[in-house]
Amino acid sequence: MLKLAGTVRPYDGRTILFHWLTVLLVAGQWLGAHAIDWFPKGWPRTDIRSLHILFGAVLAGLIVARLLWRWRGGRQLPDADSGPLQIAATFVHGLLYVLLITTVTLGLLNAWFRGDSLFGTVSLPRPSFVGKDTRAQVENLHALVANSILIVAAFHASAALWHHYWRHDGILGRMIPGLRPHRAGGR
Repeated sequence: MLKLAGTVRPYDGRTILFHWLTVLLVAGQWLGAHAIDWFPKGWPRTDIRSLHILFGAVLAGLIVARLLWRWRGGRQLPDADSGPLQIAATFVHGLLYVLLITTVTLGLLNAWFRGDSLFGTVSLPRPSFVGKDTRAQVENLHALVANSILIVAAFHASAALWHHYWRHDGILGRMIPGLRPHRAGGR
């Protein structure tokens, strides 16, 4: 286990920005997806769905940029733990990437298979080889995997808070620069 004292070396600014933009986009996309059906058919619903598709494409670009940055230039920090905890952390981070990529891919396929209209001006060509059942399956898988992201992300956030409030090791300060490790009893 890596026990950190005082201040923690944070990730670089771009890595932190990518992380928090991803958090905001995923939360916004999830909320937006649930709000689409609140609107009547026609232009309000079309525009909300179009925003969902547009921000899904932005999220796809962010994921690509994030992965390229991670592989080519992002600050690499030492593992926070060793043994089973490090294996679990590595697994959860990898799972989040897989779920993000899968959700965005299914979302883009869903928009294409539905032949969605973007802001009522451009319609995606609906492929003739995709039937109604396939469209429904892709839409359901997209929702299922998106919900899975929230479950795994909640576990990830809980682990970060556990590090901060129970382990007092400063790991949360890697993504929130300047955050001092929490000390029991407010010390």
